[in-house]
Order: sequence, then C-alpha cells, then structure tokens
Amino acid sequence: MPAPKRTQVIIAFAALYVIWGSTFLGIRFAIETIPPFLMAGARFVLAGLIMYAVAWSQGIGKSSWANWRTSLIIGACLLLAGNGGVTISEKYIDSGLAALIVAIVPIYIVLLGWASGMATRPSPIVWLALVGGFVGVGILFGPALHFPSADGRHPAIGISILLVSSFIWSIGSLYSRAAKHAASPFLTAAQQMLCGGMLLLFVGIVTGELRRLHPSSISMLSLASFIYLVIIGAVIGYTAYIWLLRHCEPAKVATYAYVNPIVAVLLGALFAGETVTMRTLIAAALIIGSVALVITAQQLRSRVEPPISAALEPAD
Repeated sequence: MPAPKRTQVIIAFAALYVIWGSTFLGIRFAIETIPPFLMAGARFVLAGLIMYAVAWSQGIGKSSWANWRTSLIIGACLLLAGNGGVTISEKYIDSGLAALIVAIVPIYIVLLGWASGMATRPSPIVWLALVGGFVGVGILFGPALHFPSADGRHPAIGISILLVSSFIWSIGSLYSRAAKHAASPFLTAAQQMLCGGMLLLFVGIVTGELRRLHPSSISMLSLASFIYLVIIGAVIGYTAYIWLLRHCEPAKVATYAYVNPIVAVLLGALFAGETVTMRTLIAAALIIGSVALVITAQQLRSRVEPPISAALEPAD
C-alpha cells in the first residue's frame, strides 16, 4: 500500500476533528423540531444503508448471522445507549457540555479494561489522570444538582444520562475489540448502524415520539442538521476515521477524543450562543488534559509492551 501524501493525512485529520466535533451542535439543532430517538434512529438507518452500499460496491456485501448478532450488541451499546444518550441529553444541557462529558470515555475504557483483565493495571501517572478527569466532571456536576440553567433546563439530568450512556458505550467498545467482525470495516459499520438505528427507532415508537412528530413543523435548520449528521457526520466522518486507522498510528487517530470537545465548545458558543463560564473552562482543562495524558501513556506503553487493544471507538 503506497504511503499517503501529507496533505491527505492533514485533510483527513481536519475532517475527523471538525466533523465529529460539530455533530454535537448538529444534534442540538436537529432535535429542536424532530423527536430525539426518531431523529437518531433515522440518521443511523440511512447512514447504514449508504455504508452498506459502499461495502457492496467493494464486492463485500454478505455477512454471517454471528456477525449480525455481534453488530446488534454493539449497536445497542454504542448507538442506542451511547449516541441515544447524547441525543436525549441535549434536551437538558448545551452541546459543548455534552461533548466534555463524553470525553471521559477513554477514562472509562482504561478502568474497565483493567477490571476485566483486558489491560494491565494503570500506572501511577494514569491514576492521576483518571482522578483529574473525574474531578473535572464533578466541577461540572456539582452546581447542576441544585440549580436549573438560565433557560429552565436541568443540567443534572443531562449529565447523569451521559455518565451512564458513556459507561455503556465504553463496555460496547471493549466488547467490539474482542468480538469477531465482518471482513470489511465498511460492512461492519453498516451493520452496526442499521442495528443501532432500528433499536433507536423502536425506542422512539415505544416512547410515543411518533405522536410528537409533525413533518410540517420541522424547521429548515433541523432538516439541514439531520442531513448533515447523516452524510457528513456519519458517512464522511467514519470514512475518514477508517482511512486514518489504515495509514496512521491508532494512538494518533485517538487524539480526536480530546480535540472534539474543544471544537464542540467553540462551535456551541459561536453558533448557538452557549455560555462558556470559567467553571466550564477549568473542568474542560481537567477532563481534556486527563484524556490526553491517558492516551499518551497508552501510546508510550504500547512501544514497550505487546498491543492489548485497538484504537478507541469514536465517541459520537
């Protein structure tokens, strides 16, 4: 395989950073007039169909029932619980804040990997980073327990949803590393998106979102955001991720985990009028710094030890 040009790598990283960082704002705009679970479900079903067409065009369109079962489990953890949690949480908190909470996924993965025996005991510096990350979350969570936001929303509910959904996402990510997948990464992505999307649609129907869906009331902003999430966020963003994993070190690709929250906070402030307080900045520094330290420590350890796991799964 020929080495990629430097400009191609830069463009792919820029796409990964900006696109996945922007999906939090896209979700906020999309659910303004579209029920959250139905929006997320339709998003991933459509994206899954597109990815399936890509896999089919490569001559890899068949998969075993075992792979579909694996995709159902992963889709339930990553998309139903993980992305569904992000989507519903943005009814209660700002998109930038949601991105900061989701950034703790690498911290969860380190702890779960150690607890499950899939990874070695964290080093003292990693323990320090883990503590710093959770202190950052506590700084965000503390005031939210007592006071609603200025617009009457209750941040404590959104943060609680994200802490649980990020934990389930992390479990699904670890399971994904050990599970057997289809040969094509595009087929694997398509299966997971289709399974997760159908589960999200089912939850939306069961919770009565169909009664709250009024096509004539969907704003152009919500519709444009939905299309962006399908085409740009899911298809192009994931394609850039897969391409980078094939041409760059996984630890470098994993830097999206602490760049995306920065992008999300900036975009939320610029385009949605989200307030960035000093408390948020301090918490962001702790969380993002901790995640960066964890990923860096894992990269250094992988140079002297046999690799234990693959790159982190995308947090969106």
